[in-house]
Parts: sequence; C-alpha cells; structure tokens
Amino acid sequence: MEDFLKVGVITTTHGVRGEVKVYPTTDDPERFLELDYVLLRDKNGEKRLEIENVRFFKNLVILKFEDIDNINDVMAYKGRELWIPREEGQPLEEDEYYIADLLGMEVYLEDGTRYGTLKDVLETGANDVYVVTRTDGVEILLPAIHECIREVDPAAGRMTIHLMKGLES
Repeated sequence: MEDFLKVGVITTTHGVRGEVKVYPTTDDPERFLELDYVLLRDKNGEKRLEIENVRFFKNLVILKFEDIDNINDVMAYKGRELWIPREEGQPLEEDEYYIADLLGMEVYLEDGTRYGTLKDVLETGANDVYVVTRTDGVEILLPAIHECIREVDPAAGRMTIHLMKGLES
C-alpha cells in the first residue's frame, strides 16, 4: 500500500502573488480546506508546502502557500503532483478504497482463475469503472458494482470478479 495519497496536480500559476491552480484528484475538493500542508514530491525527494489560503474556481482549487509571494517562485511547480501522508487521508466507508491501493491489483474470476491486472480507475458520474488488462493483453472495462466486483482485498493485492453477461468477450 502507498504511504502517500495524491490529492491534486498543479496545472498553472494564478495571478502574480504566488498562487497556483490545482486540479483535485480527490473525491472531495473541499478537503483542501482541512489540510495544513501538501507535499510536492519528485525523484529528488519531497518539499513540504504550508497552505496559507484555499479558494475554488470552477473545477479547480486555488492554493496560496506560505512564504511564496511571487509568480516566479511557483513557475517550476507547474505539472507537479501534490501528496499527503496516508494517515491524513479521508476516512473510508465500507467498500470504499483509495485508487492508489487498487492500481496493479491482480484480478481473479470467481473460480480462482487469474483474469488480469487492474491498470486504471475511471471515475464516472454513476460508478467507477475499472480498466483491467486481461492475461491475453486485451483491456476490458468493468463497472465497479457489487454484481461485478465480488471481493476486494487491498492488503493481498487481489480482486475477485464476476463477469456479467456481455462482459465475457
């Protein structure tokens, strides 16, 4: 399991006073109001950015970080991901999972046959859709509903599915 959870991606700067526009990758963008800081992570390590102010604009979050008051100080952050430690993540309800814990999960049919690997999660209005690469390399889309997803065990990295009629091909 991941130790960190991605909460957003900096898309661009906003104004000249060091604010950034963030595309939220969390189900609840308003959760930024509860955060004191985010982590800017890359191959060289991580940088802790204290959040000074949060605003919302359309589907984006506008963040102002402490001690960053100039557009030139945030230009290099464009396209960078924002993370939080797992322990600061939102509490999950029953049958809810962090996407980071699902990616790469081995997928099995109800009879125990290995079916493939979960590669992506598409968030739609009604329910999520799991993108599974079958063992033969073909991608299939599975609705994340109880009729199709029988069991999810993030600790074991395993998901058991039922192929509903029309999904077998």
